[in-house]
Amino acid sequence: MATEAFEEIAETFEFLDDWEDRYRHVIELGKAMPAMDPALQVPATKVEGCASQVWILPQIAGGRFDFQGDSDALIVRGLIAVLHALYAGLPVAEVGAVDAPAELARLGLDAHLSAQRSNGVRAMVARIRDSAAAA
Repeated sequence: MATEAFEEIAETFEFLDDWEDRYRHVIELGKAMPAMDPALQVPATKVEGCASQVWILPQIAGGRFDFQGDSDALIVRGLIAVLHALYAGLPVAEVGAVDAPAELARLGLDAHLSAQRSNGVRAMVARIRDSAAAA
């Protein structure tokens, strides 16, 4: 059920043997992501439950889900980019059907993130799913 963009990330992760390289790749994904306008980094877009500052602004156009996101932490910004690859472009009705924990486990992220970062990812996924459900 994963998007083509997410499948590309999964393929790259299979190619990278060591976790240091995988973390670097996640950080590079975050750096490549368009910056979120600081004017949009407001309490309404802030994701609670993350150790870092995280903002997610859902956007729905033509029945398809997308979002802007940003963080003050490089690795978290990369995790936002991974979630963007997982969800962006999906029909809104399909967002809730994505098994994010299983998809992220395919990358091994479930076993290689700190408890705080894992909680933050869960909070980001909840924000994405809730936003899509409310649309």
